[in-house]
Amino acid sequence: MFTNIPKLGEIQREIRTSVYISVYWTFLYHLSGLVEICLMHPLDVVKTRFQIQRCATDPNSYKSLVDSFQMIFQMEGLFGFYKGILPPILAETPKRAVKFFTFEQYKKLLGYVSLSPALTFAIAGLGSGLTEAVVVNPFEVVKVGLQANRNTFAEQPSTMGYARQIIKKEGWGLQGLNKGLTATLGRHGVFNMVYFGFYYNVKNMIPVNKDPTLEFLRKFGIGLLSGTIASVINIPFDVAKSRIQGPQPVPGEIKYRTCFKTMATVYQEEGILALYKGLLPKIMRLGPGGAVMLLVYEYTYSWLQENW
Repeated sequence: MFTNIPKLGEIQREIRTSVYISVYWTFLYHLSGLVEICLMHPLDVVKTRFQIQRCATDPNSYKSLVDSFQMIFQMEGLFGFYKGILPPILAETPKRAVKFFTFEQYKKLLGYVSLSPALTFAIAGLGSGLTEAVVVNPFEVVKVGLQANRNTFAEQPSTMGYARQIIKKEGWGLQGLNKGLTATLGRHGVFNMVYFGFYYNVKNMIPVNKDPTLEFLRKFGIGLLSGTIASVINIPFDVAKSRIQGPQPVPGEIKYRTCFKTMATVYQEEGILALYKGLLPKIMRLGPGGAVMLLVYEYTYSWLQENW
């Protein structure tokens, strides 16, 4: 009659430990994510500017990465590199929590299906990316709109003011605060599918090194390669998202409306390379950023499991 009491106690301890791990991990990720955003946000601004510019003959277009930094600094000042920084900061905690929590849950669910480990990691990554996209898309709409604004930092609207402006004019739906959702789903779904799938499969193929320093470098190198490859593969979705969420070529006319139609339009009018605009600053941010993100997750999770 009382044989279930110890088991109940074990379940309670497991639940309590899981809660501690989730809270501590989310707090740590928010801090690490905040640092990463503050350091890397200028690259995100430059990436968005490259993706929304259509014509290289435009005197306001950027000729190179160095030229973009020079022009932004000269015309908009130092704070021009931090336009639209508040939305990603606000989205950081739910974004990271959703990404890794849902990845683990999808991975557990897929354990009931006869799939190879390689496919399990990739599909779980795809699911986590699609879920993450739904959470972050409204923040992305506001961020891209603020980043596209070339006025000085003091002249542009506040984050909340711009969000209210979007809601008032266009509402909460797919033409308003959630426009570009299909492109965001593609961007995050493809990125996480490649990111998690490549990292965990390659990591399991390369032997663990007993030297802690070399083991850290092994994981960092695989994480760096994962973030870089995922960025290269998903950038057409990123370009489409920026075109849809950014300013339209003709005010009052919606040219870029849906994900794949936008990709086709960009390809037809500007060529295949236009679908890879902003790739360099994207890789410079998400290559090392992706490595750090996975390492923080793995080492923190391992430490908490050992100590709690």
